[in-house]
Amino acid sequence: MTRAIIVTGTDTGIGKTIFAAALAAALGGFYWKPIQSGLDGELSDSDTAKGLGVNHVLPEAYRLTEPLSPHRAAELDGIEIDPARLALPQTDGPLVVEGAGGLLVPVTRALLFADLFARWRAPAVLVARTALGTINHSLLSVEAMRARAIPILGIAFVGEANEDNEATICALAGVTRLGRLPWIDPLDPATLAAAFADHFRVEDFR
Repeated sequence: MTRAIIVTGTDTGIGKTIFAAALAAALGGFYWKPIQSGLDGELSDSDTAKGLGVNHVLPEAYRLTEPLSPHRAAELDGIEIDPARLALPQTDGPLVVEGAGGLLVPVTRALLFADLFARWRAPAVLVARTALGTINHSLLSVEAMRARAIPILGIAFVGEANEDNEATICALAGVTRLGRLPWIDPLDPATLAAAFADHFRVEDFR
């Protein structure tokens, strides 16, 4: 049976895809981005994961053109998103599933990503920035997860070290600090794998 881990975030553009790729590669598992928007001239998150060493990347259920929330991007593409197509796929290894943006991003005009995650009943990792504003965004995200009984595996931070922010968030939210992925330059499969191994324990995700 598929062992799925959801990777969600406090916002968009915070390094969620990089973390999800690192986790999938470390587990030797599968990566799946159910809905990809913003494909007009842009590299998809699935392509990014492949380029960062993930050997098993599943095709998206929906590929949308505009860099907008899925509900609106789908409307502009003339596509109706069917939640039935968003059931977790069966894989013969760990499955890392990356959401789009934050928890309350609309999948359709009647369904949020947080609602979809609650249906899946899989543990979730919350990816958060370390910079100013992250305490508020992180605590609100944890509240949204708990309101829907989404199991929280812990928080993975991305960015420069900010020990007080990281400790404060985890203490106030009562969640596990899984680690922090620093900014990596150059970013390639080897440097990402090394950074993940240095800052996280893969056993915490098994």
